[in-house]
Amino acid sequence: MRKLAICFNENGKRIIEKINTGSDKKGISPVEPFILSGSTETPEGFGQVKVSVAEWTSSVFLPENALIFVGAAGIAVRALSGLPKDKLNDCPVIVIDDGGRFVIPLLSGHAGGANKLAMILADLLKAVPVITTSTDVNGVFSADTFAIENRLTIADPAGIKKVSVKALEGKKITLSIKDYPPEEEADIIVADDTDREYSLLFAPKKYTVGIGMKKNMDREAVERVFLRILCENGIDVSEVYAICTIYLKEDEEALIFLRNKYRIPLFSFDSSLLKKVKGTFSSSEFVEKTVGVDNVCERAAMLGAGSGGKLILKKHSENGMTIAIAERGSIWGRFM
Repeated sequence: MRKLAICFNENGKRIIEKINTGSDKKGISPVEPFILSGSTETPEGFGQVKVSVAEWTSSVFLPENALIFVGAAGIAVRALSGLPKDKLNDCPVIVIDDGGRFVIPLLSGHAGGANKLAMILADLLKAVPVITTSTDVNGVFSADTFAIENRLTIADPAGIKKVSVKALEGKKITLSIKDYPPEEEADIIVADDTDREYSLLFAPKKYTVGIGMKKNMDREAVERVFLRILCENGIDVSEVYAICTIYLKEDEEALIFLRNKYRIPLFSFDSSLLKKVKGTFSSSEFVEKTVGVDNVCERAAMLGAGSGGKLILKKHSENGMTIAIAERGSIWGRFM
């Protein structure tokens, strides 16, 4: 995930520099620093924002980005006007006052990870993390956090509020993990489908997508093929459990772009592991000579799918890219 930080004065500049100085120790990548044009002299390494804060925010308010405003919360609130749409897909947004005393996640605290990032930044700056999500401040079960951490699709987001209210009232939350409706009613059901009464349905992410590609492919071109192939096979991107590839390709910008934009884990495997995958796969002598295994996309998809997985789309080749899709095993194999 790209972290873009914007500041408006010398104090904000120093805070961003402090974040980047200590980022390695906290195991996070540095932030990309920006400063509003005319607010102070543009420091070395900082991007200059020559448009309004609102225009800049609108251009970078994307699911694959995390935005950090170092300044007054009011600046961020006005800049965000009209942009937030969906708590599960909104860009994570954090505000840090230019005194470096408070770190406040404003948007996407759970789904986008703003709360966790705020805690890391607060620790780095020796500041106070101001977490306002009800389930966190009251120390109770968070349905959306549970779904995200367990790679589950939230089939009916409206149900999150119902479960959260019950948890905040101190009532017991019941969770049923079955591939058929339970005999008794439950607050949360992890299942492919159900007709029973429930407050919230979590659907296991069913598919893994294996991808092989030439070096340095255009990320938008790869994205177009990725989304089109999913659509042609009746699969929504939210149902993808992981993107899988060979370790030699794990740093490809196009794959990292897909990982960040759609919040899908990227699994990479050594060629020796891919060779051990059982099944009948398309074979290429050229690919084997190049990367050490005769097929990347099909084998990677199957390896990511785990025990009981099955290949539902064999290798599709297009303009230097190969893609295959596997369906994961039973719900017990998919709920990990």
